[in-house]
Amino acid sequence: MKILFTKRQYISIASVVFMLMLWKVLSLYFKSDFILPAPEKTLLTSLKLFTDVGFLATVGVTMARGIIGFILSFILGLSFGILAGVSPNFNAFLKPILVTIRSTPVVAVILLALIWLSTSSVPVFIALLTMFPFICTNVIDGIKSIDSNLTEMATFYKVNNVRIVKEVYIPAIMPFIISGASSAMGIGWRAIIIGEVLSQPQYGIGTAMQAAQTFLKVDTVIAWTIIAVLISAIFEKLIRWSEKRIVVWKV
Repeated sequence: MKILFTKRQYISIASVVFMLMLWKVLSLYFKSDFILPAPEKTLLTSLKLFTDVGFLATVGVTMARGIIGFILSFILGLSFGILAGVSPNFNAFLKPILVTIRSTPVVAVILLALIWLSTSSVPVFIALLTMFPFICTNVIDGIKSIDSNLTEMATFYKVNNVRIVKEVYIPAIMPFIISGASSAMGIGWRAIIIGEVLSQPQYGIGTAMQAAQTFLKVDTVIAWTIIAVLISAIFEKLIRWSEKRIVVWKV
């Protein structure tokens, strides 16, 4: 007989059930939809959002900003990470920049971006600055993890550079790239929505959440939050799925 769920999956399901039960108990305790609505009411609100006329535009624009920010971060992070990994001097130059970007509060960057950029560009800019350090740092770590004996041996036997990159560098740094991309995507979605909440572009999940909060529609705020979490989880699953397809040498 085929086992439908593993032990860990049952534990994960139990964790979700526990959170829902805790949510229900707290909603009964507060007895106010303005503080914490019941989970079933929030579920109905979430389903209603899917039928809203502007739902696809709201979600689609936020997803587009996330994808654009991720692509830009990936390209820059991979390029600068490889350069810093193979060049100690460039690594020394880049390290303070990465530390500064990671240490700067997101809100401070958003406030400055609101002065410099248009409202629709702010979330993408925030996503770029948020995700870039994760990807770049992981690529640097991946380059440093490569066994120097392998590269020396390849050079000694005059192996083609393209083959060295394909069979030595890429297999070594790919797990680091996937890990960095996964972490970047998780933190990047939160940064994008924060940027939308503060910059208030015409379309965006953050804009919708801010509008709901203004009218004290707590169930709608939580419903949009759930949708944002689902989007983040889907993209993380896609990254992990890509890892299984790309990193074929791990099988």
